[in-house]
Amino acid sequence: MKKRLKWWLISLGVVIILVAGGLVGASLYFYNMTVASGKKSFVATDTRLKKSDPMYTQKKWYRDVAKQHWTEKAAGADLKLIADYIPAAQASKKTVVLVHGFGSNKEAMGGYVAMFHDLGYNTLIPDTRGQGQSQGKVISYGHYESKDYLKWVDQVIAKQGQDAQVVLFGVSMGGATTMMTSGLKTPSQLKAYIEDCGYTNADAEIAYQAKEMYNLPYWPLVPLTSLTTKLKAGFYFKDANATAAVKKNHKPMLFIHGGADKFVPTKMVYDVYRADAGPKELLVVPGAKHAAALSHNPKLYEKTVKTYLAKYIK
Repeated sequence: MKKRLKWWLISLGVVIILVAGGLVGASLYFYNMTVASGKKSFVATDTRLKKSDPMYTQKKWYRDVAKQHWTEKAAGADLKLIADYIPAAQASKKTVVLVHGFGSNKEAMGGYVAMFHDLGYNTLIPDTRGQGQSQGKVISYGHYESKDYLKWVDQVIAKQGQDAQVVLFGVSMGGATTMMTSGLKTPSQLKAYIEDCGYTNADAEIAYQAKEMYNLPYWPLVPLTSLTTKLKAGFYFKDANATAAVKKNHKPMLFIHGGADKFVPTKMVYDVYRADAGPKELLVVPGAKHAAALSHNPKLYEKTVKTYLAKYIK
């Protein structure tokens, strides 16, 4: 009896070790998929110009226009960040800082840059840490990036003077980063925010994608991957929380989302919109997929942005 019990306990121990090892391996795999910088197979990163693209003219303009190159040091890290700066056609103290999405880079922002340039704004387009030409090995879903973008805003003010007027604009993870920045202590020259298709928090978005892409439940993989992220990168998924940030925001925010967004589900925009404590507006573009509201209905998008900014930027 004792011998049988001994072998049963050994067998159980082996099973537990194998299961635990498998979960650790899976969490490391998903850490590399979700947090470690590098090309992501599930994110379209092809920035080559295609004449079939409704934003072809704007993106071609962005590719060809003369740019200044700015650099910045990441917040709390010895990382060099890279950005393009395009002055307005007429001298202006009005500047939009643009934040691109997950697994992307500044070259993907051409349509938005052209829109703001047409509205008379200077535009600063950084590569977020760990992406594009900027250094870094971690994508933190806005947790660290929001502090970096505050440094970019400070650099704009330092170069343009105390009468500078700055707008922060972001798409997808850039939208969430914009919202997270709004929860920080910001300079008075940062006048307004525009977020397009950002998520409520990284934990909810990653859980949603685990279900959509792999049909995996929340437990145990998402919490284990979050723990792995804390150990390797210094943050939990729940730390990247746009909803909590906008509750602290008292500056104007325009929320934009596609009505047919299946990547960051449209329902998330209603959660962050309700949570925001400042002056706010909401545009849901019917039929628009993820990060496609501008190309889906450019007239509506541009008119909404122009009208919104005219209220706060003089």
